[in-house]
Amino acid sequence: MTALQTEVLVAGTGGTAAVCRDCGCEVPHEQIVLENPYCWFLRKDQPVLEGSGIIMPKIHRDTVFDLEPEEWVATQEILLAAKAVIDRELRPQGYNVGWNCGSAGGQQRLHVHLHVIPRFDDEPYAGRGIRWWLNQPVNLRPEERRGGA
Repeated sequence: MTALQTEVLVAGTGGTAAVCRDCGCEVPHEQIVLENPYCWFLRKDQPVLEGSGIIMPKIHRDTVFDLEPEEWVATQEILLAAKAVIDRELRPQGYNVGWNCGSAGGQQRLHVHLHVIPRFDDEPYAGRGIRWWLNQPVNLRPEERRGGA
């Protein structure tokens, strides 16, 4: 762990592996599936999004745009390993992988994290990807606000 990581993360108590000093988010031991020196792959039981999880850097970063090059590499390594685990356990037919940035982008936790969501052919929303939800006519911005006005 680097000096910066030591400054940002403090040891957790009980079932918590770490707590971010910047945002207060906790990393419970039981949610850690994979880790490398820069990030974790975390999962908790999810009745709808079976097998899904997040990849979160160990150093606090607000958004994906704040990641350092070595964190990008570490994120890809964990992503590929997470996919192997999920493929072995659940055999999904597809994936959604994505970042939410800023409140308008749906970011609720101000510690960047990459969503890894296995998808299955028998889901009611199978075939509808990340863009499908955003590209609906109901999501059209007001006329007076479009085009940078």
